[in-house]
Amino acid sequence: MTESSTLTVLNVGIIGLGELAQVSHIHVLNNLSEYYQITYLCDVSQQAIQHCVKKVAGRTPKTTSDPEELISSPDVDAVIICNVNAFHPSQTILALQHNKYVFVEKPLALNYRDLDAILAAENTSKGRVFVGYQRRYASAFLDAVKEVGSMEKIEYIRVRDIIGHNSSFVSQSGMFPKKFTDFPKDATADMKATEEEMVKKALVGEFGVEATPRSMTIFRLFTGLGVHDFSALREVVGMPSKVVGAYLGLPVWNVIFQYKDFPVMYESGILDVPIFDCHLEIFSQGKIVRINYDTPYVKGLPVTMTIREKFESDKGDGYQERTVRKTYEDPFTLEFLEFYRCVTNKSTPKTSAMDFREDLDLIKMIMQAE
Repeated sequence: MTESSTLTVLNVGIIGLGELAQVSHIHVLNNLSEYYQITYLCDVSQQAIQHCVKKVAGRTPKTTSDPEELISSPDVDAVIICNVNAFHPSQTILALQHNKYVFVEKPLALNYRDLDAILAAENTSKGRVFVGYQRRYASAFLDAVKEVGSMEKIEYIRVRDIIGHNSSFVSQSGMFPKKFTDFPKDATADMKATEEEMVKKALVGEFGVEATPRSMTIFRLFTGLGVHDFSALREVVGMPSKVVGAYLGLPVWNVIFQYKDFPVMYESGILDVPIFDCHLEIFSQGKIVRINYDTPYVKGLPVTMTIREKFESDKGDGYQERTVRKTYEDPFTLEFLEFYRCVTNKSTPKTSAMDFREDLDLIKMIMQAE
């Protein structure tokens, strides 16, 4: 760590220089130069490294194709993993073994076996795991959680996440990301085999569900897109008691969750239409609270909270609606500010490894319900 006039600057290393690193994380960390300096980059693609080195502000980072070299380096205070899913567990455990805080993009793990190994490593480490659930760090989401807490009784919740393909938004992000193909064939084959084994371990070995092409695709969608919705829902109202029904079709799927006193409808899918129809809406008798999300890949699109409620006027029952946009500050930025706070204060984030376990629990409930 280095000292600035007011703050300790964290030296961070990034593993995985694909779309997310190029469109978001490098850019965000550069802008947070009072808090972070990118000192190391790692990827199996030399072309990706050469491209991303030029994106880093400040001093030129060291580079490597070996994750352990980056993780063990004294030039790295904290590790950021946005690599492919297959390597999240092993690289997270390695970071914890070196007593370093590690920011891991979701999914943290694809099965309980690997998650339990991460938790075991965390128990003997000075480091902690921070799972990348940026929607839960949006100001509008935090405000909405407080509003929901003031409701007398929740009657119904709707979760919708029907979006276009990410490529539509990424291509218009202004970050001009590139894709590369100079991956070693053996590394690509190893990655695919490892990821497939992880998925089958979850479905067959832990859920008792047949691993068909459709079930594997749905599982990957749940651990990718779906966990954003599940994680946010859990923070607002906790875990459901059961899954009433599930239609796990493609390209759109639906699930009905049962809570003690109310149902939740979850509807999601990926279409060719380049839209981002994403919200979490909570209904009570006297108030309706809605969090509206837009694509995080285009900067400056705000997350908003809309409140609709009844009020009494001299004319009788009245109605008011207000939309609150507290800030244009994007959730990725707010998330990395919270990661900085956790590292420097040696605290455990709310989006922890143990917190992630409940998302696996919820996915298991859905897959077993169909």
